[in-house]
Amino acid sequence: MSISTAKSPVAVNKDPKIVDGLNLVLADSYALMALTHLAHWNVEGSDFFPLHKIFQEQYENLFEAVDEIAERVRALDAYAIGGLGVLAKAAEMEEFKSPLPQKDYVAALIIAHEKVVDDAVRTRNEAGTAGDLQTQDLMIKRLQWHEKTLWMFKSYLKN
Repeated sequence: MSISTAKSPVAVNKDPKIVDGLNLVLADSYALMALTHLAHWNVEGSDFFPLHKIFQEQYENLFEAVDEIAERVRALDAYAIGGLGVLAKAAEMEEFKSPLPQKDYVAALIIAHEKVVDDAVRTRNEAGTAGDLQTQDLMIKRLQWHEKTLWMFKSYLKN
């Protein structure tokens, strides 16, 4: 069999529910990245140094994640959404006014992470039902990171 006539052994699953779910998680992650970056720039107070550092680590993680999620959409032979207005509208995530007290930044970011988790869980479940193990694996990886971040932020807010 020549290379030009060989068929790919992997069929691309372009399930619209999975693509829509991935694009929503992409939008959520992009919005969360922007909010985290805002908190990084403007946090003040006695915990400035550790929060400034963790916010930077988080927005850098999210920057890599949005690329990976968008590339998964493309691997499914679909198109990733983009543009600040489109992403913001899709994410429907509350923006916060800055400056805020340091604990308020953390509380606001908890809400944003919880939205990403909700949408990633739905996308993971859709991918599992459809047998799209690659998308399911990507969502599991993202969920592990968001759930760990939520645990840390919630622990920080305890008195």
